[in-house]
Amino acid sequence: QVQLVESGGGLVQAGESLRLSCAASGSSHSINTMGWYRQAPGKQRELVASITVGGSTNYADSVKGRFTISRDNAKNTVYLQMNSLKPEDTAVYYCNADYEWVNYWGQGTQVTVSS
Repeated sequence: QVQLVESGGGLVQAGESLRLSCAASGSSHSINTMGWYRQAPGKQRELVASITVGGSTNYADSVKGRFTISRDNAKNTVYLQMNSLKPEDTAVYYCNADYEWVNYWGQGTQVTVSS
């Protein structure tokens, strides 16, 4: 059983930055893929970015060039650096881990960007 604990959300103005962190515990070996999803009110949850244990990354088109995902495999922690934030980035951000063919989710952290 993997537990994911997110931190770093908050309220910022458009153009500012935030850094999200997600620490995983409970795994006996490296987690293959970790990522961030988000869900805005009235919308479906969508992939923001993901990263494999080898460092391969994938980004949603809407965040390319503004967000950067990274991970520390030794700490089983994944980060999301969010720059040039826009009001449309406002959502609850969820950490996700793909471990032994099971998807695990964090509790979510709110990111609010004011215009």
